[in-house]
Amino acid sequence: MATRTPKAPKPIPADANATAPSAFREEHERDVVNRLKRIEGQVRALITMVEGGRSCEDVAQQMAAARKAMDKTFYRMMACSVMEAVSCNEPNNATVRDVERSTRILEKYA
Repeated sequence: MATRTPKAPKPIPADANATAPSAFREEHERDVVNRLKRIEGQVRALITMVEGGRSCEDVAQQMAAARKAMDKTFYRMMACSVMEAVSCNEPNNATVRDVERSTRILEKYA
């Protein structure tokens, strides 16, 4: 079972206005829910693998993939929280870009 790399949510536009935080939150909420649904499918597949007598190595590999997917979902959720805080405090474009860049690095290497 291969894991897919989900697309990162679209960045906040340069002309973000007062409604941007709620739109940003909705987009991130959809992203997190979609990631969790994918993880749910991975866990169901893991149960099937164990019940089907698959090798420990096969199961361990898929468990590691599910764990990594959960970690990335957690980081995405926390990034949303940070982005909301930044966007509510009259962010400038450089600040938003820096937070997005930091988020991508955290997701990639953590």
